[in-house]
Amino acid sequence: MILDKLENADNYFDCVPGLERFIDFWKDNDLEAMPACKIRLDGNDFVINIQDFKGKAEADCRMEAHREYLDIQIPLTDDETMGWKAQVDCCDITSEYNEQKDVEFYADKATAQFLVPAGHFAVFFPQDAHQPGIAPGKEYRKIIVKVKVNQ
Repeated sequence: MILDKLENADNYFDCVPGLERFIDFWKDNDLEAMPACKIRLDGNDFVINIQDFKGKAEADCRMEAHREYLDIQIPLTDDETMGWKAQVDCCDITSEYNEQKDVEFYADKATAQFLVPAGHFAVFFPQDAHQPGIAPGKEYRKIIVKVKVNQ
């Protein structure tokens, strides 16, 4: 897992597949002004999901993990709290792995919680279970980039 400011993203280009490509796209597009949508730049291997997001209470945010994709999560217009736990330590599966959606959900509690301020990004690799969306009462613009890393 990585947490940093978008302005420091170039420090991670060698270790986060797709990050450089997203930053190039971000520099060329006003993602706050675009309508909420999914943009597929390489079929299903590289997807930018622009969301007008409604934050939830921690109890309503599920722990999730992916096998094929990494997530780059970017709250653009407000802060969001996220949780993290090593996927191998998750043991309370609430929804079995869905291959089509590349997600498995857990009832496990996060080992760590942290604030992702607007204009920052968090990268979750397949080994990182994560609990995004903890922002009770907030409505904000959020970007989720999905990059296929396992074939």
